[in-house]
Amino acid sequence: MAILFHNGRFFQSGPGGENHSFADCLLVDGAGKIAHVGGAGDEQIKSAEEVGVLEHDMHGRIVLPGFIDGHMHLLMLGQSLQKAGLEACKSLQDIRRTIKEFAASHPSVARIMCKGWMHSMTNGEALASMIDDLDPRPIFIDSKDLHSTWCNSAALDEMGMQDKPDPEGGKIHRDENGKASGLLSEAAAVTIVWPHIAKVAPMEEKLAALRGAVEAYNASGYTGLVEMAMDENGWEALQMLRQKEVMPIRIAVHWLITPRKTETENLAQVDRAIELNRQFNAETSPDCRIVGIKVIGDGIVDGCTAGLSEPYTSNGVSCEPIWSPTELGPVVQRADAAGLQCALHAIGDKTISIAIDALEQNATPGRRHRIEHLELASPEDAARLGKLGITASIQPVHADPAILRVWPSLLGPSRCERAFAYKEFAEGGAVLALGSDAPTAPHAPLRNVYTATTRRSAREPQLTGRVNPHFALELAAAIAAGTDGSAYSCFADRWAGKLETGRMADLAVVDMEWDADRLLEARVVQTWFMGKKVYDAGV
Repeated sequence: MAILFHNGRFFQSGPGGENHSFADCLLVDGAGKIAHVGGAGDEQIKSAEEVGVLEHDMHGRIVLPGFIDGHMHLLMLGQSLQKAGLEACKSLQDIRRTIKEFAASHPSVARIMCKGWMHSMTNGEALASMIDDLDPRPIFIDSKDLHSTWCNSAALDEMGMQDKPDPEGGKIHRDENGKASGLLSEAAAVTIVWPHIAKVAPMEEKLAALRGAVEAYNASGYTGLVEMAMDENGWEALQMLRQKEVMPIRIAVHWLITPRKTETENLAQVDRAIELNRQFNAETSPDCRIVGIKVIGDGIVDGCTAGLSEPYTSNGVSCEPIWSPTELGPVVQRADAAGLQCALHAIGDKTISIAIDALEQNATPGRRHRIEHLELASPEDAARLGKLGITASIQPVHADPAILRVWPSLLGPSRCERAFAYKEFAEGGAVLALGSDAPTAPHAPLRNVYTATTRRSAREPQLTGRVNPHFALELAAAIAAGTDGSAYSCFADRWAGKLETGRMADLAVVDMEWDADRLLEARVVQTWFMGKKVYDAGV
């Protein structure tokens, strides 16, 4: 039966949020598609009322397109919901106390899993000896950015770390005797820790994690997401869950390509993504499809592993990107030739330049290739994004002042002035796709939008500092980036991302004021997916 949503404020705008306005009514047909958006007096609305429709009063609330997280990690998010959170810790003492309390309250779990650690909390140290006395069980501590894992000796022994060499693009930190000391960075975390945890986790636990993640996303107003580091383990669990039940969210997947010793091994991973894309694409599986590949080009500023054109100010460290141009080029070329999208993680200015060069030299315009994070882009590279049709995949939650306290000492003031240049990307013609990078950061979209528009902290609202406010987005532009921009980024803009005739009725009903400064007060009260309610706060 057709549905008429009325007495609402239905968000309308151009692709970048320009000329935004609010309609009064939205009509949905029996297939869950939007049939009309407009005013109560429109002929289409009157005709529908005469025939008979199911009516829903929005009580004057703002109704946005269902949010689409432009960059996240689904299984890891679900698993993180059951981990000990260290986000509020300020010191090693805080971390030890939190882990000890979590261990005591979870006596039956086989491993103590933690999240949210930042290098600055422990002055850059992460030794097994610092946590070995807390519990005899293996302890795995994910860094906030997921680029490192801090382990106790039991965890290192469980993975057999003392017998393993450093993987390509990664580091097993060792003591003066050559023994693994506790920290696994970059590819060592991605290619050793992640697969190990996946192997030892029971399938039912993974399915429960995926369900929990989707439920959390629906409750936050999401109706779609871009999974940005899929592997065989996560794919197996996701497909098993889809066989068991219908998932009320659309998933576009980028297959993770990890650095190997030879070009043949690198390209074999791309070929696997191509194979899956031929089975799971917009025509055969529109709600869960392989759209491209993901390549992690560098690390993070906090760990001094982001690739910069000049050494770090604090310690003089020079960190090269993980992939050289000669290694990255063939991977991009193979994926592009098969019609896949390339998503290149690039945080430091040097890595950003290499990523843009790789796309310019090896990819086809119009494929909607993308660069993830773009935290320290030079003015020249910021301008190149739009010219080359590269999507700027941004995560404003990483621009929160509360987590950038060490940046001035690491980078110096002049480089900090280039941080998170979102407005500059848009003014240069790049499409913005807004994401959360969950579980590395909170996934709530309106808090993300708050930092994008005010450049203030959603984590610690009492902070008055703002990060480069001249790069702030207008509210409508940020909303568009988290809906239509993210849909565009994965070719979902034919059916999602906007409240317009012909697209699916994916809605986020929000109790909010249209004021960026008051976004932390906003609440998602309902989420609708294809014209069906999938979340209701009951208020």
